[in-house]
Amino acid sequence: MDSILLLEQAFNGLQFGLMLFLLAAGLTLVFGIMDMINLAHGSLYMVGAYLIAAITAATGSYWWGLAGGVLGAGVFGAVLELSILRHFYQRDHLSQVLGTFAILLMCNEGVRLIWGAQPVPLNTPESLSGPVELLPGFFYSSFSLFIIAVGLLVALLMYLLITRTRLGMQVRAGAANREMAMVMGVNVSRLFTAIFALGAALCGVAGGMLGPVLAVQVGMGESILIVAFVVIVIGGIGSIRGAFLGALIVGVIDTAGRTFMPLLFTRLMSPEAAANAAPAVASILIYLLMATVLFFKPRGLFPTHG
Repeated sequence: MDSILLLEQAFNGLQFGLMLFLLAAGLTLVFGIMDMINLAHGSLYMVGAYLIAAITAATGSYWWGLAGGVLGAGVFGAVLELSILRHFYQRDHLSQVLGTFAILLMCNEGVRLIWGAQPVPLNTPESLSGPVELLPGFFYSSFSLFIIAVGLLVALLMYLLITRTRLGMQVRAGAANREMAMVMGVNVSRLFTAIFALGAALCGVAGGMLGPVLAVQVGMGESILIVAFVVIVIGGIGSIRGAFLGALIVGVIDTAGRTFMPLLFTRLMSPEAAANAAPAVASILIYLLMATVLFFKPRGLFPTHG
């Protein structure tokens, strides 16, 4: 029983970590290359989830909803960057925080105006609704396995994009030394729009994956945005490799902490005290991890050079 629980939590941590990577990848590129703090990043995740839910309800197909919602999130991100966000690039970080926080609030109210205040249903596709027996006696959700597969595929495609394409070369140059990349002739304006659209599309993928598992509701991006910032600080700002490994570390530790801390605390104190203490300690584990990493490696585990 204990080995099955460990295996299940390992899969859960991998699943959560890969979804965090989808959110953190775009965020770390925007922060690392544009030097911009974008608090509206979580709103792209929310908008993507709502678009996927709406298209799924209209077409009756989760797959059409996923494709349309991811495309819509990418377009929304590009329009947002072209119309508003590019005016913040030369501003200080306080202006960026205030401006993108205002966008976050407007997105929340816009979603509430269009879809209402109640959560919107987004169900898993019927073909992925049942469990799969991976090992004798160990069953795991087929949709969760699909989430893991999508996360690994996106991570591989991101690796190939960053290391094997001209756009990736420009992204790496911009992350390492933005001023030198501009001097070498990189079209920074076009690069910024492409990065933001890519990050928004990745948020849409995360929304489509987590929407059926969590709730599609107003404000769903705020809490997960905080964890995404933890990921990029741990991994190293501007580093895709850091975002990937940081997301996996955070996903596993957060999932394991919420599962095993209550079991540990019930052995050390009364059930009532454990019920209060264990969730509180589990919720701060990733922040303790971040503080520890910053103490020993202030630029994160895998900082970009420059």
